[in-house]
Amino acid sequence: MAGQPPDGQPVPADGSLPASAADQLGHAPFGVYVHVPFCRTRCGYCDFNTYTAAELGAGASRESFAAMAIGEVRLAARVLGGRAGPVRTVFFGGGTPTLLAPDDLAAMLSAIDAELGLAEGVEVTVEANPETVDERVLAQLRDRGFTRISLGMQSAVPHVLSVLDRVHRPGRPERCVGWARAAGFDQVSLDLIYGTPGESDADWQASLDSALAAGPDHVSAYSLIVEEGTRLAADPRCEPGDDVLADRYLMADEAMGKAGLAWYEVSNWAVGTASQCRHNQLYWTGGDWWGVGPGAHSHVSGTRWWNVRHPAAYAQRISAGVSPGQAREILTEAERAIEHIMLTTRLADGCRLSALGPAGLAAARQAVTDGLACREAYEAGRVRLTRNGRLLADAVIRGLTG
Repeated sequence: MAGQPPDGQPVPADGSLPASAADQLGHAPFGVYVHVPFCRTRCGYCDFNTYTAAELGAGASRESFAAMAIGEVRLAARVLGGRAGPVRTVFFGGGTPTLLAPDDLAAMLSAIDAELGLAEGVEVTVEANPETVDERVLAQLRDRGFTRISLGMQSAVPHVLSVLDRVHRPGRPERCVGWARAAGFDQVSLDLIYGTPGESDADWQASLDSALAAGPDHVSAYSLIVEEGTRLAADPRCEPGDDVLADRYLMADEAMGKAGLAWYEVSNWAVGTASQCRHNQLYWTGGDWWGVGPGAHSHVSGTRWWNVRHPAAYAQRISAGVSPGQAREILTEAERAIEHIMLTTRLADGCRLSALGPAGLAAARQAVTDGLACREAYEAGRVRLTRNGRLLADAVIRGLTG
């Protein structure tokens, strides 16, 4: 959701897909992403498409959002015509989805089921800031069909949370993990950020220790990316340096391993296969999904489109019965091949050598020689990053796509 999308081509008013995409419906796993664009406060590092109450203006509100989103779900059902297959994963992200009442979130999920059909064993994730949920809310979400929760912990250290403009108290995310378990959530994830200005190695270790002691089955740990135009971009300490970030990543990987979590994507660790986020895997492996909500992105068989960003403009289009799509692009086969290499190389399963061209094969051989890719996996026909390779993933991927 971050940043401005490209200009793209117009999206038809009825949202219809080009034949190249429509003809391929059902060939790939299908998911739904719901973007809830509301936040209580704006974090200093965030450039996602989110709005505080003061930024919403007229024509949009939290109270009317569920009805608008359900309107787009119905549009999706008309466009897809039952050909996409059952919905295997649903992900409510944001923003802060849990600023909405559990009944509103449940209404949107019910509409997805009624209009598109939920697969048996569907994974339904909701992101939550720790201060927006408690025992009662978590129990209601679980009772209404949510199976997975992702809690934005970010840090356990007060001064780091303050720099990030996070308002929850240290210890609250860990309590939320316990409450989620008691509510019946089998899958509980914590999100962490490293490289915050003023964060020390000891601070990061304290955050890792606190997060893992809470007993999540999944942890995401991302290096802080300070985007131009955000408040944090003005902080002179905001560039900790590649060596510091590499050390923090190694600290994370070491701590995760000791706690029984293995990496399955460069920035994600899980207790086992069942604890991996299936919705994100759908993104990384070329699946299809419909993005509901302001600024949400969608993808079907090489056609990618994105909605108008402001909630008021989104509501206006949904109320008028037309697609909220702002623009779209139709990827060429070459572009899809490059994206496949870029995304699958970041996975523990790795990228198939058969997906690479001559230059990419040469780069893969060199990566093995340099200790950045596993020799055993290479001999079995795949590029699988070593730990050092994960530190230099972007450079390795540039070589593979050359």
